[in-house]
This record gives sequence, C-alpha cells and structure tokens, in this order.
Amino acid sequence: MTLKFARLGTAGNEQPAVIAQDAGGTEKYFSLTPLTQDIDGGFLASDGIERTRKALNSGELPEISPEGQRIGAPVARPGAVVAIGLNYTAHAAESGATPPEVPVVFLKPTNTIAGPFDAAPIPPSSDKYDWEVELAIVIGREASYLSSVAEAEACIAGYAVANDLSERDYQIPGAAGQWTKGKSLPGSTPLGPWLVPSSEIDASNLRLQTLVNGEARQDSNTSDMIFDPSTIVHHLSQYMVLEPGDVIITGTPEGVALSGRFPFIQPGDTVELDIEGLGRQRQEYFRAQAGSASGDQSDAAAPAHVNA
Repeated sequence: MTLKFARLGTAGNEQPAVIAQDAGGTEKYFSLTPLTQDIDGGFLASDGIERTRKALNSGELPEISPEGQRIGAPVARPGAVVAIGLNYTAHAAESGATPPEVPVVFLKPTNTIAGPFDAAPIPPSSDKYDWEVELAIVIGREASYLSSVAEAEACIAGYAVANDLSERDYQIPGAAGQWTKGKSLPGSTPLGPWLVPSSEIDASNLRLQTLVNGEARQDSNTSDMIFDPSTIVHHLSQYMVLEPGDVIITGTPEGVALSGRFPFIQPGDTVELDIEGLGRQRQEYFRAQAGSASGDQSDAAAPAHVNA
C-alpha cells in the first residue's frame, strides 16, 4: 500500500486526508481527523506517516469522497519556505549565471503558499511573470548542524510539486538584484497536490515538466540537479534550524520565459506542472487589481479529482 497526503476543502478550512493505493492501483481517500487536525509540523514530527499506515491497516480511518472538493497545499502553512536558486546547470546558463559551487539560498514568505489548482494572480504592474517547476522537500524532523548527508536524508518527510513564480523585472535589475522582491508575491508558491513520503519515491530520478497553454516549456530530470535534496538539507542546517513542516524548494531546470525563448505569463494563460510520481498542478492566471492583496479567487480552483 502506497500513501499520498492531501488537504481538502476551501482555503483556510482544509481537512487532512490520505490517499491509499493498493497493489492493483485502486485509490481510496480516507480522513485523517481521527489522528490529527491538520498535516503540519506536529503531525510529521510525531511519526504521523507511520501512524497513518497503522491506522489504515487497522481500519481506524473513515473513507471519504474527494468529489467537488478543492485541493489545498498538502502541508499547513509552514514555518519557513526556503528556496534554492540556479540548481540546474542549463538553467544557470539560460539565466546568464555561472553554475554555483555552493547552494544559492533565499527565503520566500510563507503566505505565498497556494493550492495547486487555485486561480493565480499576476501582479498589477507585472510584465515578466515567469513559471518555475521545482521539487519541494518537506521537513519531518528538526535539522540543525547535521553531521552528514545521511543524517540529513533522515530529516526529509516527503516531497511535493512546487511552482516558484517569479517576477523578473522585480528580481533581477540593478547591481545587487532583488530576489526577495521578485519571489514574494501573493500566491507565488503553489504547492501540491500531494505530499508523498520519502520512503515511497526516488527523488534523484524524477521527470519534471511544464506546459503553458498545452505547449511544452520545461522537460528535465531531478538527476540533473547540481545539489541533491539531502545535500541541500545538510547545507542549510549549518546556517538555520529547519523545523518539521518547513518547505524547501530546490531550484528549476531550463525552459523558463527568462531564457527569451518564450513569452511571459499573460492573463488567461494556463500553466501545468508535473513531477513524476508527485502529481500535476494546473493554474489559470488573472490580473490582480491594484488595492487588493491577491484577487482572492482561490475557490475558483479545480475540484480534487481533476489532474490529481
């Protein structure tokens, strides 16, 4: 039996669920409310994934239907969203940068997290809004001054799909660059649809893809990362405390609009992102109005069963 963790319901009122797939490929959804109020750091740190497996085997979790329900981000609002830049050689090249010798690290506000099918706002003054499919790491236990990459691997609860939406005019111009400005916009980190436990996925060899209006943009593999997930966690632990439920997005491969080969996202565009074994996101884009935080169209999202 393989597991995928999800949160279903309207924005701010998501309920925790697990999707169990048997050997024949049949999937069933079960409520996690007998075990936890949410999929968060506390749940992960208290061995929530294994407790879920035991509860399923003993028939303790009620079956539910996902029909018509919005899918939220698969973990509740994390304490931190840590991002890695330029982690694929070809993407560094298309960005005009030298591949880094140590991980490039920046932070994103946690309020940028959005559901994987939520309608996505383009900032009012944006002309260069860009997609970035990324493998997301979800931390399962505290990581601080880890002694080895092997120790870091044990701190990874699971993986998910992320989109690190980036406004390039805000991010890049100027001698120093302003990455935080370009990557902190409302709804700019769609996450999910699922959290897949690390024990059930080989994160070192996963195909990543992005389609814009049905046309291929990114098509790569996590095997092309400069720094693999465990190396990233080990490195970060030397500079910050990673807590259960924190999210790390690990960089994007080539094929972004910044390359000059494709137009930037426009209102009405649809962007789909897929990582092998982790599911597919789909966002429809609209122009946010000045004076509103995000346009708040999250409940216009696709129901749970669509592309999930």
